[in-house]
Amino acid sequence: MKRFNKQKRFFGHIVMFASLKKIRFFRPWLLLVFFDLFAFSAASAISASQDITHDQSILRDEIKALSATKLRSMEPILTQLENRGPVYLPLFEALLNGQLYFKKSNQEIVKLVQGKSIEEDLFSSEKRPIESVSGYKKIKTNNRLRAQLREIISRLGMQSGDQATRKSAIANMIGKFQKKDIDLLQELKKKEEEQSILEIINFAIALNEVKHSPILSTRIEALAKISSNLDPVVKNTLKSILKGDFQLTNSADNQVFLPRVEAELARIAEKERFYSILEKLSFGLSLGSILLLAALGLAITFGVMGVINMAHGELIMLGAYTAFVVQSLMPQQIGLALILSIPIAFFVAGCFGVLIQYFVIRHLYNRPLESLLATFGISLVLQQLARTIFSPLNRQVVSPDWMTGSLVINPIFSLTYNRLYIFFFALFVFAILQIIIKKTSLGLKVRAVSQNREMAKALGIQTNRIDALTFALGSGVAGLAGVALSQLVNVGPNLGQAYLVDSFLVVVFGGVGNLFGTLVGSFSLGILNKFLEPELGAVLSKVAILVFLILFIQKRPEGLFPQKARTLS
Repeated sequence: MKRFNKQKRFFGHIVMFASLKKIRFFRPWLLLVFFDLFAFSAASAISASQDITHDQSILRDEIKALSATKLRSMEPILTQLENRGPVYLPLFEALLNGQLYFKKSNQEIVKLVQGKSIEEDLFSSEKRPIESVSGYKKIKTNNRLRAQLREIISRLGMQSGDQATRKSAIANMIGKFQKKDIDLLQELKKKEEEQSILEIINFAIALNEVKHSPILSTRIEALAKISSNLDPVVKNTLKSILKGDFQLTNSADNQVFLPRVEAELARIAEKERFYSILEKLSFGLSLGSILLLAALGLAITFGVMGVINMAHGELIMLGAYTAFVVQSLMPQQIGLALILSIPIAFFVAGCFGVLIQYFVIRHLYNRPLESLLATFGISLVLQQLARTIFSPLNRQVVSPDWMTGSLVINPIFSLTYNRLYIFFFALFVFAILQIIIKKTSLGLKVRAVSQNREMAKALGIQTNRIDALTFALGSGVAGLAGVALSQLVNVGPNLGQAYLVDSFLVVVFGGVGNLFGTLVGSFSLGILNKFLEPELGAVLSKVAILVFLILFIQKRPEGLFPQKARTLS
């Protein structure tokens, strides 16, 4: 536009100059010059337009070669297209994603998107709906070509103007850089201003120097630069050097360099052992938080009423299905649906708990065998009810965006956000229950009934009412456990059965009716399980824990933290 305005002003000055009387003699010649310049400008514009069209036609002709080329001969063609520059980036991305097709009608290469219902031009991004894919032939790839495409896209992405794209492209190429890629990195390093990207570039260059530099001092300096990085590519590179790859030509230099490599590998192994322990601890705490939520409700009901509720797992299942139903009603607001499902699941599971207590449990006090069989029957009924309403198939509860992803500590250790949220949620529920039990009138009465039912009844406490409220509270907490589990596993009719036995073990191990004992017991068993699994396997680790608990109960039947009861004498 600016160029056009300058030309316009220039031609205007010529016309005005030609209109002056003093130079009337030169007027025909000036007008002739004016028309010549105008014709030249118009011709230049037409020529530029033709050049663009010509360039696109060349690009299209080059792309057409892909449709007639066999897979084994396609690699050099992709390399040739890469040398043309970023103009072919849409082509490479479409080919990698399996979206590149040859259109038989006009012999063009196009991109099919949105379930192969839309045809998209590679250069203009013009989209056209299509009725059928019968007139299109897919341009296929294999694993070797897909690996090459990823490298090409990364190399082109390193030159992108977007910081995130550059950073991701360089990170994806770590350990795969060729000589020309290192030269490109050196050029990019001179122009890069973002510190985080500069660090990645320096790491990539240092890693290349450790492998390929012919100078001993350069390799030692590069080794020092990558020594603090736990990326697996560093470990693999150093191992390959010790095996005989990428060694120095001078044997004396190798005698100096190789011991340094061995020492660095030893330091890496030590750090890996440390973070492996941390990883097991994190997994153990994650499992412990699930066991805590599942066992808290059981600790309340079993500790106060002495009833073995075999339907406790199904109350967990009801909480998970509640989260699924709420999310189904609010599909566009996943996060809000999850938050709302917490109180709703507590209410639903609590109501079912009251019904179970009123119609079954209260008639079977001091009859443990009958109550066990009755609640087992209720569990079967609830499972069949779930199958009838929701089908036997598992249902998925989608996690909100703020619960997805991981908190990356380093390349070998990270913490998933969903497990972190569940861990803190379990501690929050435990704190609330502790406040209810220790600081409220209901909690005082619950503790009185659990310690001495006859004494509490003599003091005027309505034990039947306290039993109902206690069962509702414990069942509601089980519903909360179901909401938490829905973020980790699929929801199904048998969801709660997997945690029923573990919940009982936690309650017995920690001390019946003691919430703090339940906290310690759940995290202890969770951590112990995660440390035993790599050594014994999933099944044998559970057997070992069961044997340990049996032996522990023989020595200490009251658990880790027994309740102090008062009796009439």
